[in-house]
Amino acid sequence: MVKKEPPSISKDLEELQRKLSLLAESIKNNSKVVSFMKSPVAQYLDRHPFLTLTLLVFIVMSALPVGFFLFFVVLTFLAALVGVILLEGLVISVGGLSLLCVLCGLGFVSLIVSGAAIMSYVVISSLIGFWFSPSGVTWNKPLNFFLLAK
Repeated sequence: MVKKEPPSISKDLEELQRKLSLLAESIKNNSKVVSFMKSPVAQYLDRHPFLTLTLLVFIVMSALPVGFFLFFVVLTFLAALVGVILLEGLVISVGGLSLLCVLCGLGFVSLIVSGAAIMSYVVISSLIGFWFSPSGVTWNKPLNFFLLAK
């Protein structure tokens, strides 16, 4: 049987340390980081490491609650948007049906009023034609054939 030798822990740690130092150097040499480090805020934070660590921990720990809050805001906005669209559709539907009912009622009332006006005109013109005709009965007036009194 062949025995497997466990990987050397110190060798792995040295490799990890080398990679981390290369990463740190690439971050330090980044032009945006260099320009930020020249700012007064960065110089102040560089002189106060405890404050920097506190600020960093606060930012990392507040990321989850802020993320939940933003998710809640977006979800509420979408729910309100859908609710407004549904409510607007409901209001427009109810308004449209109400308008349809009112217009149908007005059409029916205008039909009755027009029929009454035409009937009144026919009856009144027939009566006037019957009363003021010299012979009493004339056939050229509307509905005089119903009024055959003489």
